[in-house]
Amino acid sequence: AKKKDKDPSVTLFREYLRLKTVHPEPDYDAALRFLERMAEELGLPIKKVEVCPGRVIAIITWVGSRPELKSVVLNSHTDVVPVYEEHWKYDPFAAVKDADGNIYGRGSQDMKCVTIQYIEAIRRLKTAGKRFSRTIHLTFVPDEEVGGHKGMETFVKLPEFHKLNIGFALDEGLANPTNAYTVFYGERNPWWITVHCPGSPGHGSRFVENTAAEKLRRVINSFLEFREKEKHRLNTSECFTLGDVTTVNMTMVKGGVAYNVVPAEMDVSFDLRIPPTDNLQEFEEKIKAWCKEAGEDVTYDFAQKHMDQNFTCTEESDPWWHAFSSTCKAINMTVKKEIFPAATDSRFIREEGLPAIGFSPMNLTPILLHDHNEYLNEQVFLRGIQVYERLLPALASVPPLSGEE
Repeated sequence: AKKKDKDPSVTLFREYLRLKTVHPEPDYDAALRFLERMAEELGLPIKKVEVCPGRVIAIITWVGSRPELKSVVLNSHTDVVPVYEEHWKYDPFAAVKDADGNIYGRGSQDMKCVTIQYIEAIRRLKTAGKRFSRTIHLTFVPDEEVGGHKGMETFVKLPEFHKLNIGFALDEGLANPTNAYTVFYGERNPWWITVHCPGSPGHGSRFVENTAAEKLRRVINSFLEFREKEKHRLNTSECFTLGDVTTVNMTMVKGGVAYNVVPAEMDVSFDLRIPPTDNLQEFEEKIKAWCKEAGEDVTYDFAQKHMDQNFTCTEESDPWWHAFSSTCKAINMTVKKEIFPAATDSRFIREEGLPAIGFSPMNLTPILLHDHNEYLNEQVFLRGIQVYERLLPALASVPPLSGEE
């Protein structure tokens, strides 16, 4: 027989990890059934919004004593990324707990832990008879791991989203291997770009002038020289993190039909991630200049181009941030503020002009999201529930702001 967990929260976390909400075909129905059961246990209403066929957002609501005030949203996604099972110590969907209390499973850090921590914090606060002035909505969204197009990106445009009357949102962050907790107030902009280099075709035995390959080489050199500069900037600065610099990675090259034919076009693609604090228009001018320098008729197009310059205020004068940071101080949590290096659903919330903080309470934990043998220690998990038990009352009790009275 399985050894019982000392804490039922851990049992619940492990049960949720066993649901195969894994791409390419996540079992979202299993997650919805689980969330319906949670709502029933909490004695709270659950609402389901089908944003796209087969893509449902579940919303569990704890109405505040002053429901006209703006609400606090606790967002989490239910899907997880695929696994290479042969690289895992244990079955990635068995939620095995080892002798040290490490719980192995896809989604243990990203982000099924946070979903259960929200639920368990609410359960404890509700059981203790607490109630706050502001309404708290728990939103559970699909498809974050595939870009959010059939999830949060669509949801923020719907009347159901606007009816939530959001004042402030919490969403996922990252683990931190030190004793500190990382908090994210913005995200880099992903640009996926393909540069097209046309050239004179010809026979492979000649010195053809104005070839696609020569232009391609110049383009690649420009992008990768810039990459070296940014890498150097990151490595030589004490205060920089990945979120403060632009990463450039060459990810695809296309072109050519035969060994002995000089091609009429060659393409190269890059994945760029640009901080929201950078001037994005200027950056595009730089790309234009690189293309121009590479030779005639070199063009580019975007598969993805985010132009989001929004980031969330982390000044003590901001009432939401003050509620968050003063609570962290009160429970002796060291907080490190950063720009998120990749992308989460927070960007869609921020694009609506709403403040959102990315935060997963996992310190003393190696960053293993999307990696083999993703795990979270049960003590770190349980401490995270206590963190939310303190954060939620503070956020849901932020006094009425100007325009709310």
